Amino acid sequence: MPDRGSGGPSGPRIRVGQPSRRAKTLLMTAGVLAVLAMLFVMFAGFWTDWLWYRSVQYTNVFTTTLWTKIGLFAAFGLLMAVTVGFNIWLAHRLRPPLSAMSLEQQSLDRYRMSIAPFKKWVLIGVAALVGLISGASAAGQWRTWLMWVNGTPFGRTDAQFNKDISFFTFDLPFYRFLLSFGFAATVLSLIAAALVHYLYGGLRLTTPGARATSQATGHLSVLLGVFVALKAVAYWLDRYGLAVKSSEIRGTSDWTGLRYTDANAYLPAKTILFFIAAICALLFFAALWRRTWQLPVIGFGLMVLSAILIGGLYPAIVQKFQVQPNEQAKETPYIEKNMKATREAYGIDDADMSDYRGTTPDTEEENGRLRDAVDETASLRLLDPSVVPPAFRQLQQVRGYYGFPATLDVDRYKDKDGNERDTVVGLREINIEGIPERNWINDHFKYTHGFGMVAASGTDVAPDGTPVFSEKNLPPEETLAGDYQPRIYYGERTTQYSIVGGPQQELDYADDEGEKTYTYTGKSGVSISGLLNRSAYALTFGEPQFLYSTAIGEGSRILYNRTPKERVEAVAPWLTIDGDPYPAIVDGKIQWIVDAYTTSNGYPYSSRTTLGDTTQDSLTDGQRALIAQQDRVNYIRNSVKATVDAYTGDVKLYEWDTEDPVLKTWRKAFPGTVESKDKISDALMDHLRYPQDLFKVQRELLQRYHVDTASQFYSGSERWQIPDDPTHKGNPVPPYYLSMKMPDQDDQVFSLTTTFNPNQRETLGAFMAVDADARSDDYGKIRILKLPSNTTVAGPQQVQSKFNSDPTIAQQINILQRGDSEVEYGNLLTVPLEGGLLYVEPVYVRGAGTNYPRMRKVLVTYGERIAFEDTLEAALDKVFGIEGERPSPPPEDPEDPEEPGEEQPGATPPATPDEALKEAADAAKKMDDAMKKGDWEAYGKAWRELQDALKEAEEAADAGD
Repeated sequence: MPDRGSGGPSGPRIRVGQPSRRAKTLLMTAGVLAVLAMLFVMFAGFWTDWLWYRSVQYTNVFTTTLWTKIGLFAAFGLLMAVTVGFNIWLAHRLRPPLSAMSLEQQSLDRYRMSIAPFKKWVLIGVAALVGLISGASAAGQWRTWLMWVNGTPFGRTDAQFNKDISFFTFDLPFYRFLLSFGFAATVLSLIAAALVHYLYGGLRLTTPGARATSQATGHLSVLLGVFVALKAVAYWLDRYGLAVKSSEIRGTSDWTGLRYTDANAYLPAKTILFFIAAICALLFFAALWRRTWQLPVIGFGLMVLSAILIGGLYPAIVQKFQVQPNEQAKETPYIEKNMKATREAYGIDDADMSDYRGTTPDTEEENGRLRDAVDETASLRLLDPSVVPPAFRQLQQVRGYYGFPATLDVDRYKDKDGNERDTVVGLREINIEGIPERNWINDHFKYTHGFGMVAASGTDVAPDGTPVFSEKNLPPEETLAGDYQPRIYYGERTTQYSIVGGPQQELDYADDEGEKTYTYTGKSGVSISGLLNRSAYALTFGEPQFLYSTAIGEGSRILYNRTPKERVEAVAPWLTIDGDPYPAIVDGKIQWIVDAYTTSNGYPYSSRTTLGDTTQDSLTDGQRALIAQQDRVNYIRNSVKATVDAYTGDVKLYEWDTEDPVLKTWRKAFPGTVESKDKISDALMDHLRYPQDLFKVQRELLQRYHVDTASQFYSGSERWQIPDDPTHKGNPVPPYYLSMKMPDQDDQVFSLTTTFNPNQRETLGAFMAVDADARSDDYGKIRILKLPSNTTVAGPQQVQSKFNSDPTIAQQINILQRGDSEVEYGNLLTVPLEGGLLYVEPVYVRGAGTNYPRMRKVLVTYGERIAFEDTLEAALDKVFGIEGERPSPPPEDPEDPEEPGEEQPGATPPATPDEALKEAADAAKKMDDAMKKGDWEAYGKAWRELQDALKEAEEAADAGD
């Protein structure tokens, strides 16, 4: 009889349900390939990271970070696995014999039976799982570990415990990590041991009173004793934690440090609870011999009760009945400690505060001297870096695949006469969205780099209101600092990867003769000529064309991580990066200059601030959000100046704050990454400046911490506020770079300035400037001019309102806004001048038919005087009553000129105000028509007619008065 399933009497025998040998081989091969593929995916990320760090020559950062993470992962993962595994094994070993089982144990018997064959693997699996999780968590604490191991003393002690500040910044965070790890290991061991004891009968819950064997009692008692002992350690560390605890006082939610209740109630309470917890832990350990939980449970109950009464109720009573009735007197010593520590931690303890009357001289005899003093006091910048980018794009973009940042930068360069001038600069970077035809080759092989810097004088504009470029065109025609490498492979807008140096030619730039090609010659990037690297990057970037594209060949290199912020963050992950890298031409190269900060959240008594919130203002765009991380810190130093070469991508880190203990700590952790300060070249030093983000943090703190006494701080009567930007509603006024001199200075210095209002008022409360020139002996010195508290000196918003409400100015603004034209206000600059405040604001017009603004007017006010003129010089002359000589208009008939002073027959009588304004309106219409046609000669003629008509209107209005 044939076998069932055969093909007949003589057919082959088939085994139903069993795969053939060939199928097994295929399945095994597929499994091996799948495992290899997963391993290669994991390897690809590691390998590409290693290649990138090797390309920038910071492999020590990669290896130090990697080995630290591996060490922490292995040490704490193994420790957790051994601790939990040992307690599981011990609980199983201490199990009682299973005789005369209760109903409860009989119901658990099936679980024991199912686990029995796999007990060893269950133990290994549970231990490995908790070890992996704990190891991964510990690896994330690599910064904490490195700071603890390499901690450098601050050389100053805290005001309460007399410990070096380094204990709170470097030691305490690591001790807290160890404590949390100990709690986690103890709790997991306790849970695992209790489950095993319950499963094997050592712990019984259904019988009356919940019984445990003596072995289980001893085991669990030790674990509970360890837990309570750790709680005692936590109470002791909590004492020091009070020095960095945040609380609220008089509406200030980020106030840090001990207060009266902390020092006189919480601090002794924590000490008492430490001893109670230590005694309670000994009682649990004693249960190992007594085999009873009676005393430990009583001790634990007393500890909980003490925590409620001593640690909670008693401080509340002190706060209610001792502090609140006389809070200012009680808190004064602690406010003084907070004020001192906060000023030290943010570098504002040396701020120079002086009184400033804020009033202007009334005598006309002073006008000439005041006018001369303006030129000596400040180089008034007319180009607003947040308004003129459209003009840069329209006039210097050249091609649609180039672009400029939304906010330009302000730097200093020498003009042709050798005089240093404030200069507005921006790089012509590649704009991937402007590529005519988007495809993989164009995006990543052809359009690879920007070309050239564009710079314009900050204090001048052309007659037609456009910037006066001192560095322009493509290729560059005029240069600020001699010949330089103009190609920009690394920039703020360069976020995509590019592949260069291979068989595919790059577009260099285009001119009237056509496109010029180029091949990258730098050593930057990672070689992808080999199959291994190509495969790794194909996985990393998710692009299979890496493997087979003929555009990749011998010499091909991939450039990525191309923004200055990304590169500095990668090579120095322990730094906080400023939100505004800026370019400079240094020694024939375009260098991105990046300010970087060391920070801490553990400076005792220093109040905290949130970096991301503090550094936002009306000039902040998406690329410039500091520090876009929302870090809470209470210590900050601009300890590092970094550079990124725009062509090669080379990253250099230079020590700047030579006294910063946090930087010293990181330099010990990563030796060789930060070069000493004396390695900064003179050419680079010429362009280093005080960073805006640090300045914003400091001015945020100075709103409250400028006062002299604790009573002033507590009452808040002298508190300041940062004014709203009058031209960008809803944003605080940004600080402005400006070359100027303060009353105690002899010469102009490149400075960073801001203003303050008194709290809830719009008058001016103070003016603040910091010496921003890195070459200056007073670099970083903060000077504050404090106006009298009863001042009526106008603040920025009131000045803007004054401009807008002036009838004559309003009429002229309305004329400028005719048709589709738009008026844009530039930066409102404030300059202390001879006891008063000079305000200057450029006014731009974006006319119909053009998409970029031109500077057409300048608003100036000093005291009650106000001017709205075509040029800064004319506005200053008018404000200070200086009448310049004006040339007489040319006669209409050269052969019959009018004699000066004689009224000619038939002469046109003076126009009335209405007639003059009508002529101005007609001239404005002619301007619009000329602009639409692109007839700039007619535009200039109409513009002159407009100015003449406005002048006539003003004179007619004065005559009518």
